[in-house]
Amino acid sequence: MPEVTQQLTLFPIADHQAPLPDYQVRESARARHVSLKVSFQGMVEVVVPPGFDPKEIPDILDRRRSWITRTLQRIEHQRQALPPEHLEARPTLLELRSRAETWTVDYGPSAQGSVTLTQNGPQTLAFSGADHNETHRELLRGWLQRKARAEFQPWLQELSQRCDLAYSRLSVRGQTSRWGSCSSQQSISLNYKLLFLPPPLVNYVLIHELCHTVHMNHSQAFWALVARYCPTSDRDRAHLKQAWQYVPYWVDKRVDERGRG
Repeated sequence: MPEVTQQLTLFPIADHQAPLPDYQVRESARARHVSLKVSFQGMVEVVVPPGFDPKEIPDILDRRRSWITRTLQRIEHQRQALPPEHLEARPTLLELRSRAETWTVDYGPSAQGSVTLTQNGPQTLAFSGADHNETHRELLRGWLQRKARAEFQPWLQELSQRCDLAYSRLSVRGQTSRWGSCSSQQSISLNYKLLFLPPPLVNYVLIHELCHTVHMNHSQAFWALVARYCPTSDRDRAHLKQAWQYVPYWVDKRVDERGRG
């Protein structure tokens, strides 16, 4: 039986003259119909059931063009209200709210050779080597992934034991449109962007995914289990819908791919 996955998206789920946006397609074994998601970077994801004919996707996007446009405009409006440092391509500070840590990022004098990133002091990261923004961001994303695994592994394990909800393994990635997911094999995947979120929201995401080891759906029984172990789940769930605003724009690799960096 193929492995299926329950995912917690970064977003809850657009002018006919506008061109169709860039989009990516993801096949889901649990999907019964086509659904659209928009990431906090403005990337449209089309979730399709197995065997769906991809030639039908442009027509679906065309029919949903008005919704997509409104959603992208809303995201852009919200992005413009963010502080300038949120949009900077060369970050000098990392606000890791999940651990109440502020990391400083230093950029050494421009030089030749490979770019390297090292920790040269308490909560201080330093670059050396050639001056290359895209490489800097790629190394910072790698650091975030390692940092997230180190922070979230014991956090998830503690919750697993306290809630008596076992999982098989943990992976940490930089998903574009999901905070986390849980497969039918009880494998949990977490987004390293959770590092930027306040602790209550991270705690909620971890409990949410652990509860999917029992219920691979969003049934009433699932939400009751979440509420059992996270009494503030309704509030946290509402706040999570806007939590993408905590994540700096440079963190998503698609910024580089789409020419924004």
